[in-house]
This record gives sequence, structure tokens and C-alpha cells, in this order.
Amino acid sequence: MIEALRTQDAGETAITPIAATPPAATPATAPDGPSLDLSALDLAAVEAAVRRAAADEIMPRFRQLAAEDIVEKNGPHDLVTVADRLAEEHLTASLTALLPGSLVVGEEAVHADPGVLDALHGDAPVWIVDPVDGTRQFVHGDPGFCTLVALAHRGEVLASWTYAPALGLMAIARRGAGARLNGVPLQAGSPSAGAVLDVATSHYDFTDDDQKRVLATLDTGGIAPRPCGSAGLEYLHIARGEIDATAFSWENAWDHAAGLLLVHEAGGASGTVAGQPFRIEGGNALPFTAARDAETARRILGLLAAAN
Repeated sequence: MIEALRTQDAGETAITPIAATPPAATPATAPDGPSLDLSALDLAAVEAAVRRAAADEIMPRFRQLAAEDIVEKNGPHDLVTVADRLAEEHLTASLTALLPGSLVVGEEAVHADPGVLDALHGDAPVWIVDPVDGTRQFVHGDPGFCTLVALAHRGEVLASWTYAPALGLMAIARRGAGARLNGVPLQAGSPSAGAVLDVATSHYDFTDDDQKRVLATLDTGGIAPRPCGSAGLEYLHIARGEIDATAFSWENAWDHAAGLLLVHEAGGASGTVAGQPFRIEGGNALPFTAARDAETARRILGLLAAAN
């Protein structure tokens, strides 16, 4: 059996035959009709809106949270703060003003009303927002958190912004136009031959026994798995060539849409254990991976698929 391995290279798609291990794949493309034309959207204004939301609602509360500012959602490890809620409200207002007719799928809005997710299946442009990715880090005064914004249309992620305000990092990706960090082009590169792969995996606090069993297959020779922190920052680490791959067992669009585009536009690859592109609308075969290059993605997926 021969599969197709798809990788992203300078905005083009190359297809190479490989063996029957699950392939890495580019992000899913829009199923019907043309993609949204970004020429009329002021992308610099989007960046400014992201920075302003963080400056107004997040950073004044960093290391200043009172006990009543922090609430458990689904358990002691799933936290939300007043900064999460207010930053999402801020972004919802500013982003929809920049693109009339657009909708917002935000983490906190979905928590309050799961029906908000239906926007991912519609024809309107959608802003996918995680106001504070890495809330646990934020609560504990760790600067390893970020704000994630992605713009999608009919399932296709067109642009993304990954902003780590406490670290002074702004990464921007545009489909087919590359990725930049603080204005400097990003290239993920490839791991050195024979190097031990540094792989960030779903944190054990957020995985069930079966997910732990599958992810444990990465604890093998030549791979050094570790629990992830902020998913958005782990994607940035891949795009910068600082780690080699991720292996994630959950599919919330707000955690992954921005980072997957960032990795692909930096020359990386991704795919699910079924050998399919990751779909932001959900329904993916899990776990999935993003990696610095296609060979690394293929290796990770082969191990994960063998355990399923």
C-alpha cells in the first residue's frame, strides 16, 4: 500500500510516495468555493488588536490575580480567569469590527454555549480565539502563556497570530506567504541526523488512561517526550526549530488552528493517525502530530498508529 505524504514548502504542496505508515499532511483546504480574499483586511490592524487586548486585559492582571479572579471549569487543572473572559470579549468586539460579517469561536464562549462551534461549519469567516492559552501558567505567574487568534473560512485557516506578551514574542503566519517572528522569517528546519527528538505531548493531567497508553509509545529510543505547556508556544517552538514535534490527543480548534498554520508556513508538517489533515471543525482521528519536517511527522505518527 502506498500513501501520499504532503508537506508545505514555500506555499506549495509536494506529494511524495511513501510506505504504509500514516502520512503527514498539510492543513485541510476549503471544500467548496474560493477562499476569503484577505486583500481588503488590514492585517496590521489585527496584530494591533491582539496586542491591545493583551495590554488592556491580560498583562495588568499578570501576577496580580486575586483568588476570586480564578475559577475552575471542569476540574482543578482546567482554570479560567477574569483575564481570559475580558480578553475574549475585547477581541470579539475588535476583530468582528475589522471584518464585518465575521463570527468568533472563542474558548470561553464555547464553554458557555457549545452551539458557538457551529460557526466552524458555516460560510462566514471565523475568528478562532484562545484569549489566554496556558491559563495554568498565567495563574502561577509563569510567562509561558500566549494569546492565539486564527482566521478561517470554510475550514481553511488563512492567517494566524501567536502573541506571548510576557515574553515579547509575536508570530504571524499567512497561508502561502510564510511565517515570521517579530518580523523575522521562521524556518523550522530538520532535526540533526541521529539526534534524539524532543517531543511535547498532551499533559498527563489532561489525558485519560487510554490516551496515556498511546502516548507512552513515544517513550522509546531516540525520542524524549515531555508534557506540554502552552500548546500555542509549543507550536512556536517547532516553527523556531527549538523542539522537534508534538503529539496531542485533544482537538479544540482554539488550541491548534493558529499553531498548525504557523508550523506549516515555517516549513513543517502535520497529520493525524488516520493519515488525514487535521480538521479545525473536529472529528479527527487522534492523536495527531505537528513536526519540523515530514520525516519526523511520519516517525511520530507511525509509533502512535501502532498503539491504536
